[in-house]
Amino acid sequence: MELTQIRLLVSDFTVVYRFYRDVLGLKPQFEAESGPYAKLSPDTGQAAIALQDRTQMADVLGRLRTEPEGYRALVVLRVDDLNAAHAELTSRGAEFTRGPSPMGDRMRVAYLEDPEGNLIELQEWLVLREQARSSPA
Repeated sequence: MELTQIRLLVSDFTVVYRFYRDVLGLKPQFEAESGPYAKLSPDTGQAAIALQDRTQMADVLGRLRTEPEGYRALVVLRVDDLNAAHAELTSRGAEFTRGPSPMGDRMRVAYLEDPEGNLIELQEWLVLREQARSSPA
């Protein structure tokens, strides 16, 4: 078995697509602003976020919950400088639910939501796992 992607099912495809493309700065594999599907990636790495129109998926399945309650997804993005990323995304219109703050002694995090309410965590790694394992206790 091989994981190929994680898809977020969204109700307002165009708004969410623009958020991931324009606010977060992810690069679409192809332009698909009107949907019903898109895959977007950061500048580095192989990870990608796929978006799928909820109505289109409901048509495929014959049914689908229309309004999930509570957080249903957490998208995690690593950044080199959390303060700089926070400032840049805020200037693009992002509204953070929690600003940069420590999470343990190995990372700092900040949280925001996409237009559909999916939670996004930005991480700045202070100590890489390899460094933490090799350092004396």
